[in-house]
Amino acid sequence: MNEQRIAILTDTGTNVPADFAAAHDVRNVSLLVNYSDGTFRSGIDITTDEVIDRFATEIPTTSLPSPKDIQDALEAARADGYERAVFVTISSGLSATNQTVELVASQMEGFPVTVVDTKSIGVAAGLVVMAATEMVEAGVPYGELGPRLADLSEHTRVYFTVRELKYLRHGGRINEATYRLGSALNIKPVFYCDEQGKYATVKKARGWEKALAAELSFIQEQAKRYEKVACAVCCTKAEDRLGELSARIRETIPNVVDVVESGISPDLIVHTGASLVGMAVQPTWR
Repeated sequence: MNEQRIAILTDTGTNVPADFAAAHDVRNVSLLVNYSDGTFRSGIDITTDEVIDRFATEIPTTSLPSPKDIQDALEAARADGYERAVFVTISSGLSATNQTVELVASQMEGFPVTVVDTKSIGVAAGLVVMAATEMVEAGVPYGELGPRLADLSEHTRVYFTVRELKYLRHGGRINEATYRLGSALNIKPVFYCDEQGKYATVKKARGWEKALAAELSFIQEQAKRYEKVACAVCCTKAEDRLGELSARIRETIPNVVDVVESGISPDLIVHTGASLVGMAVQPTWR
């Protein structure tokens, strides 16, 4: 427990690395993965590899955590001695998780909760969670955390691409025209989260390697805006490029102070398929 007794909570869509979460007591509330034979808590009842293995027979849907799951997590933090909390969520433009956390937080008596909308997803949202943890441990006053994390979220960027577009189409993240054109011409859109926290296409690359190169280029350009940055890379086992891409970031971005490596949670893999590579960049908060 940190000296301020401020709990850090998040949802599984932020993909905070497990070792960091364990070391700093970052508490995850699971999004839900829904199959015809039942509903599974992401990262608890089902793993990313299990979702991938089941793609051959069914593409599931996802849903936000129940209000009870959110309340239970907050009450557990209070029972463990925490006096306040910061709850960092994936983008409100992609999930109703943020709004639900806000509702539950407003009903917590005697336990203040600051809710942060990252307007992002995956490792970029995870960078905000990690920054929140570091701020608390560094003694940043509770009242400053919300505004500082909201500002940091506005300057945090994520870029990602996938080999197969059918999962994004299935989840309603791209339209039929984008799917058909991309599949026919081997076009790999590079996506990001816009100011509303929704998916948008920033580039259409011809081929996989060009899409990855475009991601790195966007990260490099964003990094030039700041004195120091933290970066992150995420991928699935089907596209295990963590070591390679981390090295390329360190070699080509002179002001990077850390590169976080992460996998993809079961709830996110539902919408992207088995082959995904994402990169994120964030100015350091200190």
